[in-house]
Amino acid sequence: MPETASLPKPAEAQSHDAGARQRRANARPAAPRPLVARRYGRRDWFLRRLLALSDALSLEAAMVLALALLGGRAGHPWSEQALWDTATLPVWVALFKMYGLYERDTKRLNHSTLDDLPALFHALLLGCLLTWSYFVLVAPGRIASSAVLAFGGLALAFVLAGRMLARASLLRLISPERVLLIGTGDTSGPFIELMRARARRFRPIGVVTTAESADGATALRRLGSLEDIADLPSLLVERRVGRVVVADVELERGMLLQLLRDCKTLAVKVSLLPATFSALGPAVEVDDLQGVTVLGVNPPVLSRSSWLLKRALDLVAAGLLSLLTLPLLAVLAVAIKLDSPGPVFFRQERIGQGGRRFRLLKLRTMVANAESQRNALLAHSRDPGWLHLEHDPRITRVGRLLRMASLDELPQLWNVLRGDMSLVGPRPLVAEEDSRVAEWARGRLDLTPGITGLWQVLGRTSIPFEEMVRLDYLYVTNWSLWGDVRLMIRTLPVVLRRSGAN
Repeated sequence: MPETASLPKPAEAQSHDAGARQRRANARPAAPRPLVARRYGRRDWFLRRLLALSDALSLEAAMVLALALLGGRAGHPWSEQALWDTATLPVWVALFKMYGLYERDTKRLNHSTLDDLPALFHALLLGCLLTWSYFVLVAPGRIASSAVLAFGGLALAFVLAGRMLARASLLRLISPERVLLIGTGDTSGPFIELMRARARRFRPIGVVTTAESADGATALRRLGSLEDIADLPSLLVERRVGRVVVADVELERGMLLQLLRDCKTLAVKVSLLPATFSALGPAVEVDDLQGVTVLGVNPPVLSRSSWLLKRALDLVAAGLLSLLTLPLLAVLAVAIKLDSPGPVFFRQERIGQGGRRFRLLKLRTMVANAESQRNALLAHSRDPGWLHLEHDPRITRVGRLLRMASLDELPQLWNVLRGDMSLVGPRPLVAEEDSRVAEWARGRLDLTPGITGLWQVLGRTSIPFEEMVRLDYLYVTNWSLWGDVRLMIRTLPVVLRRSGAN
């Protein structure tokens, strides 16, 4: 076939192409590019130094207090020893850095101070063992062993408190991280809403997608097209983007590699939002086979020892809480009886582990005939998956206070002692709600339902029904004892803030 001659471009098109080439040349550095970015973003730079300063001050306070209380041996004043110990602070900060305690906020979207606890405990344990060994082998008699133990305990508490304060201060002092979404997928909309719920940390500013795609699912302003992905560096600089979130469905492999190179050069963080996110969860193991990356998604198995540990934690914690809250329950019972006629307790049939039904116990927060009004109110529900009203007319005055403080859940400690429930677990649903759970998600019933869990900690009624089911499924498939402890610790501030209380 004869070779087809190319048609000359109009002057306007040539001018547009020339401008695009110039923008690309200005946005990208000359090759070859460095493998590692030369700087952190402004936000991460401040946070890393703020955490290091907080750690140093916390360790110094723990040293001084431990030596002041227990001191060194005779002839070695504690003040002199504290002065010498201050010189070890850079070593402690370097040890914390070896454990990755200053880089995790950069790599993760939802990193909290509680996530630092395992690595921090291990680093302090190692540091205290080395300190004790030094004073036993090299400088015996200069400091009491009890002072080293006291320092370890105080340092753990002080460093955690200091890091919590440092992160909270940063959120108030510096503007939220600006986030750009690349592509759209099924999980993009809920993901953006979750980021908006954390307005102090993140600010989604727009989406880059194909010309045919609608951005209604994310309710973000469209800032560009994937066809012009070569102009991304200038967009990132112009919009001061700190993080790019890549959805799974629209980005080809070549585009993704180009995007990663551009973001690396500009020190912009990248988060991938894969389609298989719902099936993976946080327990996926990143493995490799001679340099080839492999994601390990193993079948969830809960050993007999894990069952026993979980049940032991339930019995001990629920037993202690029941004894401590017994006087409070008596006062609340009197307030309920004086406020409205009817029983003190509310009993409702729920679906438990393996589909077994049980009677859930709560303090009554509604009028006595509340259940008979439920069907009439379903038409006004904000979520079709369950009854969720802005103002439920059935709630009593005392009941409103109980719900805001989550005190109506206290009688469920009896359900925990009976074995119907656990302190931490999936949300127990009524039969009507349970019938809406899809087949794949019925795995949420493999564990005993809990008083608290991922749904309660992350937002309660502000999270849609389908998202709640997915969170329960992820909890079951990624269960760990530390995860339960972490969720119990995170429940208290959620209750105090009344987040998602209905």
